[in-house]
Amino acid sequence: MNRNPARKVKRDVDGILILDKPSGISSNRALQIAKRLFNARKAGHTGSLDPLATGMLPLCFGHATKVSGLLLNSDKAYEVRLRWGARRDTADAEGEIVETSPLDSISEAALQRVLPGFLGDSEQVPPMYSALKHEGERLYKLAREGREVTRPPRPIHLFALTLSDYDPCTPKLFVHCSKGTYIRSLVEDIAAALGTLAYVTELRRVWVEPFTTLPMVTIEALEMLAANDPGDSVALDQFLTPSDSALQHLAAVTFDGAGLSRLLQGQTAVVDAAVAVPAEVRMYAEDGVFIGLGQASATPDGVLEVAPKRLFISL
Repeated sequence: MNRNPARKVKRDVDGILILDKPSGISSNRALQIAKRLFNARKAGHTGSLDPLATGMLPLCFGHATKVSGLLLNSDKAYEVRLRWGARRDTADAEGEIVETSPLDSISEAALQRVLPGFLGDSEQVPPMYSALKHEGERLYKLAREGREVTRPPRPIHLFALTLSDYDPCTPKLFVHCSKGTYIRSLVEDIAAALGTLAYVTELRRVWVEPFTTLPMVTIEALEMLAANDPGDSVALDQFLTPSDSALQHLAAVTFDGAGLSRLLQGQTAVVDAAVAVPAEVRMYAEDGVFIGLGQASATPDGVLEVAPKRLFISL
C-alpha cells in the first residue's frame, strides 16, 4: 500500500507578487514559501533583502521572471533605524560588536548637518557581509571564515536622505537610492562623518520602482487564503500584478493578427505607431494581451518595424 499522498501538480503562474518580506528569513526562503503556496512551476526574486530587513520584495512567476533582471536596476526606498556607539561585523544587529565609541548619541542639528553631503553621485565600498563575489566566492562566506578582502568601490546615487524620526541614540532615516546601494555601509559612513560608529537595527524597504504605490501582501495573508483554498491555489492569483506592470516606462505598440503571427515566428512586423527609434517597446495583440518585448527601428522609407526580443506568451 502506497502511504505517500500524490504530489500536487505544479501549475503555470504568470505575474508579479509584491510581497512584504518578514524579518528573520532570507529572500530566497520567502520566495520558496510563496512558490509553494502558489503551487507554481517557476518563480524568482528581484534582488535580495537582508534577513533582518522587511518590506517590498517583488517575486516574479512564470513569464514574469523575464523582467526580474530589469527590476534589479530599479531605484529603491528604505526606512532604516540605526544605533550610535558601536560597530558590528555584519553592520547590523545580527552581528557581533567589534568596536565601540564613547559617542553614542548625536544631536538632531549635527545629524541634519551631515545628511546633505551624501546626496548625489558617490562611491561606496560594499560590506564584507554581502552576496558579491571575490574570485568566485561570496563575500559573506569569506567573512564568516574570518577573512577580509579588498572590495573596489562602486558608484551609487542618493536621491533623498532625510531624518524621519529623531532619537538621540536610535534615529530613523528615509533613503531613496539607486541600485547597488548598501544601507548598512551608508549608516557606517554617516557615523564616520559624525566621528562615531553605528549599525542598523531595523531596515524596511518601502518601495521598488515602478511599484511605488502598489500594496504589499504578507506571507501570513497568503497562508490564510491558501488554507481555505480547495487545493489548486488559484485564489492566490488575485494578489498578482501583470508582468507588463514592470515595463510601463516603455512605449506600447499593438499588432493585428498578421503582425502577431510574424512575431510569434520570430520575424519582424510592421506597425502603425509613433515611436522614437531605436527603442525597446512593449508589444500587445489587438485584444490587449501582452505579447512581450520588441526592438523598434525604422526602415529606409520611414516605416516602423519591430523585431521580437522576448516573448511573454506560450507558443
